Amino acid sequence: MFKSILFAAAALLASYLYSRLRYIRFKQYAYIPQLPSNLLLGHLKVFGEFLQRGRPDRHPDAIFEEMWIAKGRPPVMLVDMRPIAPPMLLVPTHEIAEQVSRPTRLHPLSTTKSPTWTHMIPIIGKSSLLGREGLDWKELRRRYNPGFTSQHMLEVLPLILDRIDPFLGYLDQFAASGETFSLETLISNLTFDVIGAAIMDVDFKAQYLDRSQQGEIIRLFWELLQTYNDDKNNLPWWAVPATTYRRRQLGKRIDALVKGEIQKNYKESKEKAAGNQSRSILSLSFQDTNVLTPQLLSETSDQVRTFLFAGHDTNTGVLQWVIYELSRTPRALQAVRDELDTVFGPDPDPRSVSTRLTQDGAEYIPRLTYISAVIKETLRLHPPAGTARMTAPGTGFVVRAPTGEEFCLDGLILYSCHAIIQRDPAIYGETADDWVPERWLDGKSNDIPASAWRPFERGPRNCIGQELANLESRVILAIIARRYDFSKIGLGESVRDEEGRPVVNENGQYEVKPELYNVG
Repeated sequence: MFKSILFAAAALLASYLYSRLRYIRFKQYAYIPQLPSNLLLGHLKVFGEFLQRGRPDRHPDAIFEEMWIAKGRPPVMLVDMRPIAPPMLLVPTHEIAEQVSRPTRLHPLSTTKSPTWTHMIPIIGKSSLLGREGLDWKELRRRYNPGFTSQHMLEVLPLILDRIDPFLGYLDQFAASGETFSLETLISNLTFDVIGAAIMDVDFKAQYLDRSQQGEIIRLFWELLQTYNDDKNNLPWWAVPATTYRRRQLGKRIDALVKGEIQKNYKESKEKAAGNQSRSILSLSFQDTNVLTPQLLSETSDQVRTFLFAGHDTNTGVLQWVIYELSRTPRALQAVRDELDTVFGPDPDPRSVSTRLTQDGAEYIPRLTYISAVIKETLRLHPPAGTARMTAPGTGFVVRAPTGEEFCLDGLILYSCHAIIQRDPAIYGETADDWVPERWLDGKSNDIPASAWRPFERGPRNCIGQELANLESRVILAIIARRYDFSKIGLGESVRDEEGRPVVNENGQYEVKPELYNVG
């Protein structure tokens, strides 16, 4: 009798679980365009199939794009990766991305962030500006906004320029020797030092090629970042418990060191006379603060680590792509150099340019129009990241596609994929996949909707550090573009003819073998 009851209960449970699984796979979001789903694996199976069709280490955005094209380029597409991750809505159009990012009656400060950011807590902390919501976020943003204005960035410019000399020294050394080197390492180290200067007016001692000579914060930060640089990046903690533990331990050590620097910065800012205070972003944020409470210290540490991570990650990638695209596009490189000759005069010496920028950056920076177009086009073609938002079940958040269809997005991660949005042929035409800085000059971009270029996102929650990122990129290019020629070695290097000259394609760029690509 007992066995019969147990068997019946097991059968009922199995039937319920089967019905429930069929519902969440095939019915729950059936109204959203999607590729065929697997009962047990959802879209993990089809994702794996697409993964095997190309380079296995390519960025997931590339795979999402291939899946989206295979589905016929719908206005939105469901990607169900349960149980590894919550179900995700791929947002491939600027019209719907704008509806997600703008303020609405349901979300006055823009659609809430997805909880997927929490796997970055060891790096950026629990109270990071990236993850806070509502009035908490608004107060944090208000506190730091003044430090990131374009006007204050020009005041910080001398602090940034002070950190560039070691970078130039390495470039001179490698240019003289002809030695192959990692540009990523040099730019990454420089970016850490620039952010340290701008945010806290401290020297992180990041620009040593020997890691053992770098400052402890940077050494630990590198060690922590390495735990995210593989296929375990976004996996839940229970799938990678050892890695998760290591991240937390490293995060705690970095937090303690950053807090020490903050306390030192706060003490110095209060002791110095009003006209002699540091110009750093942190010092400005402390102007109206009378007591550095434990809560404020913890919040400030989280923001400093957030700025350090986000700023380093963005500019390291962008500057590498800028230099690469210029190195294979002779007309653009010449245009950059001509502009610099006009703005700074014919002397290409980096230290001469740096001195002029230190003395009167407000005069020179706005005149770098072609360089600004180069950076803008690079951010379009090679955006640093997308953005993930989420609305709770029952919220009633609905978006309207250009076709007139409406979709309720409650309970879904909303992933605005900039790599797809910013290459839309309907917006950028036949050159959507080509690097063309000139599209942003002489009024040619008037027909490009503002929402179709969003590497720093849009709406109230756009990137607070975009002015710093743009300034850093323009200044570094202005200093090095006439002094050095760069040649890519290995993946993405130029094809040469029998006489050793680069082969130029129909777009005026050097042919490469094979194409360079982003990894994930």
